[in-house]
Amino acid sequence: MTDFALARRNMVEGQLRPNRVTNAALLAAVGELPRERFLPDGLKSVAYADDDVPLGNGRFMMEPMVLARLIQSLQPQAEEKAMVAASGRGYGAALLARLVKSVVAVENEAGLATAAQQTWQELGITNIQQVVGLPELGATASGPFDVILIEGAVREVSRAVLDQLADGGRLATVVSDPSGSLGVAHLFVKQGGVASGRPLFDAGTSPLPGFTPPPKFTF
Repeated sequence: MTDFALARRNMVEGQLRPNRVTNAALLAAVGELPRERFLPDGLKSVAYADDDVPLGNGRFMMEPMVLARLIQSLQPQAEEKAMVAASGRGYGAALLARLVKSVVAVENEAGLATAAQQTWQELGITNIQQVVGLPELGATASGPFDVILIEGAVREVSRAVLDQLADGGRLATVVSDPSGSLGVAHLFVKQGGVASGRPLFDAGTSPLPGFTPPPKFTF
C-alpha cells in the first residue's frame, strides 16, 4: 500500500520547496489536498510523480512543481475570483479554491468534468462551479476573473480567454514551442485593458488540444 500522506510530504519537500515554491498558503494547500483522489484507481500510485500523469485522449494532470509555480506566480488573494481552463479531473481548481473566494472550472471532456465534480463533493469543496465547454473559450458569462490558470501547455493564449481577465488580473500557463521543444511558463498581466506577458521558467508540459493559433493567409 502506498503511504499517500508520506508521498505528499515528500513532494512538498523534494519537488516544490527546492524549486522556489515558497508561498506558505499554497504549500499548506498542496500538503493537505490528497492529489491521489483526483486520479482513477489505476493511476493513484503515480499521483506524486515528478511528471505529467496521462489521463487519456491526449490529456494530462500537470506535473506538481510546474502547477505550483504557475499558481504561485498568480499571487491569488482570498477575495478574488478565478477560472481554470482545461481543468481536467479538478486538482488545480481544488488547489485554487483554497486560496481564492470562488473558482470556475472549464472542461470540455464530460468524463473528466464529472470525475472532478464527484471528487470535489467527496472532499467537501463547495466554491467551484463546473462549466462544460471549450477551454479556449473560457466562461464569458461568469467573468471577468482576477486570476486565470490554463492547466496545460498551449501554442497561444486565446483572445477569448485574455478578454475575460479583469483589469489588474493575472493569467498563467505554459506556452509551447511549435517545434516541439521545451515550453516556457508565462505570466500575463492586464493593465488598462491590455494584457502583456513575460516568461517565467522552462517547462516540459504536455500540450493541450485546442488553443492553436488561427491560420495565417499567405499570398
